[in-house]
Amino acid sequence: MWNKKIRRWLGKGAFCVLLMAIIFYTVFPFYWAIVSSLKSGATLFQVDFWPRDPYWDNYVAVFREQPFGRNILNSLFVSVSTVMISLALALAAAYAIGRIQFRGRMLLLFVILGVSMFPQVAVLSGMFELINSLGLYNNLWALSLSYMIFTLPFTVWVLTTFMRELPKELEEAAIVDGASPLAIVWHVFMPLMGPALVTTGLLAFIAAWNEFLFALTFTLTSEMRTVPVAIALISGASAYELPWGNIMAASVVVTVPLIVLVLIFQRRIVSGLTAGSVKG
Repeated sequence: MWNKKIRRWLGKGAFCVLLMAIIFYTVFPFYWAIVSSLKSGATLFQVDFWPRDPYWDNYVAVFREQPFGRNILNSLFVSVSTVMISLALALAAAYAIGRIQFRGRMLLLFVILGVSMFPQVAVLSGMFELINSLGLYNNLWALSLSYMIFTLPFTVWVLTTFMRELPKELEEAAIVDGASPLAIVWHVFMPLMGPALVTTGLLAFIAAWNEFLFALTFTLTSEMRTVPVAIALISGASAYELPWGNIMAASVVVTVPLIVLVLIFQRRIVSGLTAGSVKG
């Protein structure tokens, strides 16, 4: 009897220790970024639990020394447009692949998923030629178009999996009432796919918000850069100075919105990730 209780306590204790280690591993980098953003000069290299005299000028300097506000708006526009276009195309593709019987649909689904497995460097030159031929170089729409290479396959795969699990009777009843395929998707399936749409949309938003390589390649001027490129190109007063305080302040500013979004939609994210995993 006592052995079982001791084993149970030891198991709970080990689980709590593991959970605390995971939380520390994931939260500490962001905490240290906040601490570093409130330091200046030699205090950056001092290990403090919290700076004694917080230096808020780093946050002011980020927006004063470069068009960082414009960069945030650029990232917001690119991320939102990428999510909207990806979800619209993925929803139509998921209905076709998940609900309509035709030869080769599984092969098509695996081809779509296989596109996302190519590294960005492998398609960079081809994408550059495409963007340049369309006249979209140094344009935000170039980023929205190129980002769909890695957001669209993921959204199609997740929404197709979810679409297959929806009751067939709903679709049959809508067809009997004379609903078109577009009306079925919009009025019947979309209200039921809220968790899946939120999950895939948020993950696509985060991927587009954090993307660096395409944003660096397809933009030229500082007014068209997104926040990852803008942070990477923050420079000091001389070639030998790296303004860690400004860089950490900028990193905190662009990370907080993502954390807020995840906290707001955390329940829908969990529902979307587990949707379709269990039948019945």
